[in-house]
Amino acid sequence: MPNAIDNLEPKPLFDHFAALSAIPRASTKEAAARAYVLARAARLGLETVEDSVGNIVVRKPARPGREGAVPAALQGHLDMVCEKNEGTVHNFDTDAIQLVRDGDWLKAAGTTLGADNGIGAAAALAIMESTTVNHGPLEFVFTVDEETGLTGANEFPNGMLRSHYFLNLDGEEENTLCIGCAGGLTSIARRQFTMIPASAGSALRLRVAGLHGGHSGIDIHKGRGNAIRILGRVLARAIPQFAVSVASLEGGSKRNAIPREAAAIVVIDPGRAAEFAAFLATAQAEIQAELGAFDPGLRLTAEAAPAAVEVFESDSATLLAQLLATLHHGALAMSPDVAGLVQTSTNLATISTTSGLVEIATTQRSAILSSKLDAGAMVSAVFGFAGFEVQQSGAYPGWKPEPNSDIVRKCQAVHEEILGVKPELVAMHAGLECGVIGEKHPGMQLISFGPHIVDVHSPSERLKLSSVPPFWAFLTGLLERL
Repeated sequence: MPNAIDNLEPKPLFDHFAALSAIPRASTKEAAARAYVLARAARLGLETVEDSVGNIVVRKPARPGREGAVPAALQGHLDMVCEKNEGTVHNFDTDAIQLVRDGDWLKAAGTTLGADNGIGAAAALAIMESTTVNHGPLEFVFTVDEETGLTGANEFPNGMLRSHYFLNLDGEEENTLCIGCAGGLTSIARRQFTMIPASAGSALRLRVAGLHGGHSGIDIHKGRGNAIRILGRVLARAIPQFAVSVASLEGGSKRNAIPREAAAIVVIDPGRAAEFAAFLATAQAEIQAELGAFDPGLRLTAEAAPAAVEVFESDSATLLAQLLATLHHGALAMSPDVAGLVQTSTNLATISTTSGLVEIATTQRSAILSSKLDAGAMVSAVFGFAGFEVQQSGAYPGWKPEPNSDIVRKCQAVHEEILGVKPELVAMHAGLECGVIGEKHPGMQLISFGPHIVDVHSPSERLKLSSVPPFWAFLTGLLERL
């Protein structure tokens, strides 16, 4: 069987990407990926520096004659979001990502691909090993645990880098240069409820599935369904109509992803099973009509489940359902300065219940600090009305766009020279490590770019293969002109 990367160019980049894809590298579990990077650097005899959390900096001298060039850093993160379709057999702690080529796209078999940001890390490794790219002094920065809160960037030591230019290779749209990003905040709400013995009845697993999901920042304005909110909406109607008891609620898997699936264990009168099935069919049709082409795959199902031992008291179950249906999800404000850019948003990300303890995680993002804090206060207030205690953490700064900086003007000129296309300057409604690391290195100029990747943070993640050679040509050409 042919390999999915056979005959793909640039070969050094794809070889490194295939190697990284074979290495399990969930967030906080990047040890093997770190070892791969360190082994490559050691083989080349390059200077390496590691910090206390596992970030790696590799320093490579300039090519002969380029010693006077402006020092530049190439940066990518080693971890990946680990999401899989229900029914896909894959252990992210032990199994390699199964790469699949589909025409002009590279994807994975039922899981996230990890091109975010494996392709950027692979590009940095290929430059690190190159003997033909005529570059100046370089630093290669490999960070850890980006996806669950920018931990590596947050813990990155002040002044660790010597570079004047910082090239983040975590971009996801061809022919664009990202020059700014949003800051973020996590708001987690918890409340302990008293459980009561479950009454006689049929236990069912009420499930919301088939949704598109996606990145909770860059996809937040695309009208996609939130499985947790939909579950709350259905339960809020079902509890009074069918005297439904609720034993547990689970939904979402990552705080930076729009939840695709959610489920509740419920108990109903077995004599009303057919009526309940009809109710779910009607609810599915109504909600699907609202979502339309934005998210066409919604499924509401109820399947037999093991008997429940205890359930939430009726008023508590109603409160939970109404809370989930009420919590805002989506864009709160659009940028007045950049057309089409979300300025402020909130994402209802996960819910879990254990013996009556309910934990709900949400994330707020904004390019403006005051707006981010206000969104967090709004969400906290709604939780407070429902008797929850809220803890906020994981705050990280945004990155203010500087469209007239030297690196932006240089990148624009080189992109147009090499690719014949004037790149669009964009800002991203997502957390990039540029802002966090840049804040620790005053005066360092920042930019982010990459090949074309779609549907990141979901099993639909795909890399556009035809976008990789132009990305590589631009990157190498830029390094030769700095």
